[in-house]
Amino acid sequence: MRPVRFATVLMASAALALPLALGACATTDGAHASASAQAVAFEAQRVSDHIRTLADDSFEGRGIGQDEVGEQRTVAYITEQFRAAGLAPGGENGGWTQTVTLNRFEASDVQAALNVGDWSLPMTQGEQVAISTRRPAQGGAVNLADAELVFVGYGTTAPERQWDDFKDMDVAGKVLVVLINDADFEQPELNTFGGRAMTYYGRWTYKYEEAARRGAAGVLIVHETAPASYGWATVRNSWGGPQFDIQHEDPEAVRIPVEAWIQRDVAVELFQRAGQDFEVLKVAARSRDFQPVVLENAGFDVSFNVSSSAIRTDNVIGVLRGTTRPDETILYGGHWDHLGMGEPDASGQREVFNGAVDNASGIAAIIEIARRFGAGPRPERSVVFMGFTAEESGLLGAEFYASNPLYPLETMVAGINIDSANVYGRTTDIAVTGHGQSQLDDYVGQAAAGLNRTVTPDPRPEAGGYFRSDHFPFVKRGVPMIYAGGGTTFRDEPVQPRIDARAEYGRTRYHQAGDEWSPDFDYAGMIEDMEIWYAVGARLANSRDWPAWNAGSEFGPVRAESASARQ
Repeated sequence: MRPVRFATVLMASAALALPLALGACATTDGAHASASAQAVAFEAQRVSDHIRTLADDSFEGRGIGQDEVGEQRTVAYITEQFRAAGLAPGGENGGWTQTVTLNRFEASDVQAALNVGDWSLPMTQGEQVAISTRRPAQGGAVNLADAELVFVGYGTTAPERQWDDFKDMDVAGKVLVVLINDADFEQPELNTFGGRAMTYYGRWTYKYEEAARRGAAGVLIVHETAPASYGWATVRNSWGGPQFDIQHEDPEAVRIPVEAWIQRDVAVELFQRAGQDFEVLKVAARSRDFQPVVLENAGFDVSFNVSSSAIRTDNVIGVLRGTTRPDETILYGGHWDHLGMGEPDASGQREVFNGAVDNASGIAAIIEIARRFGAGPRPERSVVFMGFTAEESGLLGAEFYASNPLYPLETMVAGINIDSANVYGRTTDIAVTGHGQSQLDDYVGQAAAGLNRTVTPDPRPEAGGYFRSDHFPFVKRGVPMIYAGGGTTFRDEPVQPRIDARAEYGRTRYHQAGDEWSPDFDYAGMIEDMEIWYAVGARLANSRDWPAWNAGSEFGPVRAESASARQ
């Protein structure tokens, strides 16, 4: 099913591109900002052209690695667009890029089975199980024979919440079976992890990290669509291919040999064979009193070859230097990469994962916002524009940059992350992921009011979106960041087809080959979001404001450590 055509609204979106009334978010140079907005309007056709180009098959799904044709074409395109927008090179050594060195891991010849007594269930990669690794393997292979299986609930250790799923059990060398999300997901009234909203403890990244700290041999995350917030197809496509990681001094200390997911029905049968009830143990795992459960007579066999190599990939960076305070920066960022190309089928054809919405749309927005800033007048603070690599591999391009910043994070005023823009039409509101964390909520709200829109907190906090995009490596280092866009209520008729198209994307296109550019996209809502993103950045770039974290935010203390750098 293709997205419903909204021809009349699309025509209206091309004409929309109105300058945002900045009265509610006046800057020290508000008149100049307004004049710039009038000089360079956001145009639906330009946005569409960027998305269509970046999501073309010739870009090969924008896979990462210096030998990838898709990356070469993508970096060249973004660089040229930044140059045309009037930016200066903002990368290393006077260039447009920052080299990101990653380790690439690929598992092949995967053989896996679950055993309980005389019963055995062979599992096929991509079907019942998705197995990967991000750890160099001795001898180039991983082999576990009848590894002991332990159910550890949500696999969480959170001392500040008086929570420990492991108790005193030594799980070194064992394979852990864990649930996705937090213990509150199924029963938010418990409020032990803040209710329905996912914390970082609910993310798959945390579960693998905690297992590594405890010396486990592997983790089997039980996939369930609702708590994961995506279907099995997303797991298969995301974890079935090569995996990447930044380079670690001691990878054995931070990574486990086997990172895997299993289908829910597989887990149910495994538990039943081992004399346990999966649903009963799920309920038990919601309590602080939960005790880990050894699955009696159960074992996990897995073997696969591991090829690993170091690759180079690139963040693309342009900058507009500030006139009076160039060392203070505003960031616009989003990831350019997607999933690349799938394995050949029987006929030798390969699916291309073009990622039109995720995230050619975000890069298109960043390019056009850069074009508006570049038209002048030049802001007082510097504005940095970044296309991050390797987001789909675990936010690695942003993580690398945040670990090796070219512009000090202490004097980064704030940032705006743009990932998967709204291509379904205007909304009466704008959704803010991580709402309540910082004073940036007020900036977004004031800019939105200029378009007769309101702010809505993240409508799906249980999906953990605050930890799943490129703002997060900056957030955890104390930089206030905005991650906002779209909304919950469509403004223009017909409404239901818009709702259906957005839902259909999440159900059948997200991280799948169907994420393609479409002539049916309606950019009117995306352009209104771009007006807000621009207005917030322009206000910050022409002021002395230093937005702060709200009281109680876990990210405030680290920002406070560098307060003396900000005057």
